[in-house]
Amino acid sequence: MKWYADRPARLARQVVADLVAVAWVWFWATLALAVGEAVRALRAPGDGLVDAGRGLTDTFGEAAAKARDVPLVGDRLAEALDRGKDAGGTLSDAGNTQIQAVETTAQWLTVALVAIPVAFLLITWLPLRLRFARRASAAARLRDQGRLDLLALHALNNLSLRELANFPQDPVEGWRRQDPEVVRALATRQLRASGVRA
Repeated sequence: MKWYADRPARLARQVVADLVAVAWVWFWATLALAVGEAVRALRAPGDGLVDAGRGLTDTFGEAAAKARDVPLVGDRLAEALDRGKDAGGTLSDAGNTQIQAVETTAQWLTVALVAIPVAFLLITWLPLRLRFARRASAAARLRDQGRLDLLALHALNNLSLRELANFPQDPVEGWRRQDPEVVRALATRQLRASGVRA
């Protein structure tokens, strides 16, 4: 496949377009990672809930263990303190749920901020590059095989009426007679239009 034109002006435009495409992807990837990190910073309250819940669980657990040593009411007191321990677990679970929601949001937001701009690029820029590569490769292959008559025929079908009118003689008639000058002129125009050196 021929990815770049032989003519300097078109080659420069293609290189600039490719660099812009790379910069576009880099910009959105950098932005997406920054936004993901900013969203992940919102998990701090969830971390606080988890820490508070663990602290509550540990405190009530230790108090329940000590309460069991109290004569007569120790078991009942430990049972009541164990309920406080369960509240600490509930608090930790709420914190973990919030953390998970923040992490999931950050992950999907990062993916979306990369995927949508890259999809836009693949829909707009990539088809143009592929179409050029296929057309230029086919034109170069015909040129290398010496099939200038086919290139000339293609030029007759694609040239504007103004360009056809600028020929000193009728290009269709010249092509039918296989006039080497006309065939070469038409083939050269088609090769140039395809981005290939004549």
